[in-house]
Amino acid sequence: MTPAMRTISGSRYLAEALKGYGVTHIFHVPTVAVTAIAEMDELGIVGITAHGEKAAAYMADGYARVRKGPGICLCQNIGSTNLAAGLRDAYMAGSPVIAITGGTEPMSRGRGFYQEIEDFPTFEPLTKFNAYVEHVKRLPDLLRQAFRVATTGAPGPVHLQLQGALGSVLNESLDLDEAAQSFMAEPRFSQVPPFRPRPDLESVRKALEVIERAERPVIVAGGGVRWSGAGAQLAAFAEKAGIPVATSMTGKGVIDETSHLAVGVAGNYSRKSANQAVMRADLVLFIGSQAGSMVTDRWQFPRPGTTVVQIDIEPSQLGRNYPNAVSIQGDARLALEMLSAEYKQGRDRESWVAEASGYVAAWREEEQARLTSNARPTRPERLCREVMDFLPDDGVLVSDTGHSSIWTGRMIDIRPSQTFIRCAGSLGWALPASIGAKCAAGAKTVVCFTGDGGFYYHLQELETAVRHGINPIIVVNDNHALGQDMEIFEHSWGGRDEITDVGNKMWKFNDVDLAAVARALGAFAVRVEDPDDLQDALRQARASDRPAVVDVVTDVMALPAPPFGSRPYVFPPGRTGGAEKGAGGSR
Repeated sequence: MTPAMRTISGSRYLAEALKGYGVTHIFHVPTVAVTAIAEMDELGIVGITAHGEKAAAYMADGYARVRKGPGICLCQNIGSTNLAAGLRDAYMAGSPVIAITGGTEPMSRGRGFYQEIEDFPTFEPLTKFNAYVEHVKRLPDLLRQAFRVATTGAPGPVHLQLQGALGSVLNESLDLDEAAQSFMAEPRFSQVPPFRPRPDLESVRKALEVIERAERPVIVAGGGVRWSGAGAQLAAFAEKAGIPVATSMTGKGVIDETSHLAVGVAGNYSRKSANQAVMRADLVLFIGSQAGSMVTDRWQFPRPGTTVVQIDIEPSQLGRNYPNAVSIQGDARLALEMLSAEYKQGRDRESWVAEASGYVAAWREEEQARLTSNARPTRPERLCREVMDFLPDDGVLVSDTGHSSIWTGRMIDIRPSQTFIRCAGSLGWALPASIGAKCAAGAKTVVCFTGDGGFYYHLQELETAVRHGINPIIVVNDNHALGQDMEIFEHSWGGRDEITDVGNKMWKFNDVDLAAVARALGAFAVRVEDPDDLQDALRQARASDRPAVVDVVTDVMALPAPPFGSRPYVFPPGRTGGAEKGAGGSR
């Protein structure tokens, strides 16, 4: 007698698989896979319902970066394009987000079915892997592949489109024995990195030969060092070889930024000291960095002709932006361990380390007055100083793009025990990302640094945080403007005095009490007009045990200086007037 087939619904399978991968939260906009989400709830996975699909993707991104493993976001078919837009930042930053959306049905496709558009191609340029789940039997292998691709090599987002606008394919049943044989989850792929490819010894030794010949080498450490958990190995090798260390924004904090070897973030959002060191270098060792336009300030540093060695887990990145003297493919932690093990004490670089440290000391002295300024409105540098002093040893700092990235990247020292994550380019990312980050961080303090321009994008997600009891602290650099755009409008209108009412409305905002708005949404909030009140406001925010907003009134004319050594931004031909100093403006 043939035994009866044991079955499991697609919804239950999805819930148990995510549980097997260690997922604790998912982020979604109704209504998709609702039965699956109910099954997840039964298994202890928390479903966070956002007000917008893009924000849900940002939440999953913040969660993924802090957890160092996949973050999950879902939506029905009509919201798919919005969700895809939210993956742009995860793709640029290399974050393992798994997006699951509803899709089309064979019997309705092309017949004008309500809300139906084929969104699948939208995900192609934004993901590492993009697949249809057209039958429940394909769910096990495609879900496992999604986790594999998201976490292996250089991490990044993936997408699964479920058949049916609301993911009705999950209502079908799977043979439980078949499902069990195909493994519900592969825990190896619940974290980054799942594998650590070992560099070949010959390449490591060749790199050391090149490094030994250099008088003024500099390491530029990127996000790959952070994903690899290679901060300690980086510090050990840099100390042994006497090499100053700069980082990208994504790599910020992989080395203690108060170390005598740390020169700061390099490139477009840099500390002056970092660009000075990279410009002086006769060799640059990129580790876990694509050497893209931001960390090199549009490929100005290293200067053409500088010797470059590059280490990356993704072979296609090796030599992509600079001709490498030596390329090493492999995991950053293993590569650094091998470099340290093979390094023979050689060239004395005390004078070079002292020179690089001198750049940092001079920069700190130059900024000291602004970091401690009592000016009203508050200077952003003072705001950064207060956030830095407040952030606990295990705290998480989430930074928005634009001026928020410049201020936090330059002014706030991050230690390896802390976590720094930043927007890769999508203004408004930080607030929802901090909600996801807090879900992954648990009891750790999570501080979001954004401007009022960024805050306005997704301020409705404060209600999401209140409803779900998720408590990040949102610090708003509130200068009533999109300050980074000021020069563009000055140039276009021919100078500040010539800007019309229309021109001003394009970059200046009304003076809105954002703390009052936050309180109306149920959050704790305080408005700060005196910089001496900042520490008390931050402590109150943490003690409130609620989502909190610290609305800090800041000086709209306090602009960051252009990056040291940068070519000035060239405005298009047209009017001339008050904007000839280059992107970023003067102080």
